[in-house]
Amino acid sequence: MNKIAQSVRLWFAPQRIREEGDTPDYRFSLANERTFLAWIRTALALIGGGFAVDQFLPELAWGIRAGLALGLLTAGVLCALRAVNHWVRCERAMRRGEDLPVSRFPTLLSLVVAVVAVAMVVVVLLGWEGV
Repeated sequence: MNKIAQSVRLWFAPQRIREEGDTPDYRFSLANERTFLAWIRTALALIGGGFAVDQFLPELAWGIRAGLALGLLTAGVLCALRAVNHWVRCERAMRRGEDLPVSRFPTLLSLVVAVVAVAMVVVVLLGWEGV
């Protein structure tokens, strides 16, 4: 079974992680869980921002409003999925005594949020009617 499918299976059966390696210090597992929760909070904020853009900016041209909202909503969905994937990968690495996994996802998420923020700055500077 490939690594992605195996990781996804662990999303729904996290007790199977115990079959690998040694139990890490519980403080590391709790820190991993706090990181997971921080990613989930970020996902919820992005999703809320996407809905806010769509609902509270009706004067904005539909295409721009939809693009900004969809950018934030998509980032929120990806962030939520990444949260559980990262949690599983880190938990497995700790149990195996391996280095923690690295990821480009934080950079990509930052770029999406920055692009949406710059677009919103342009909208604010031009005014709703100009866009």
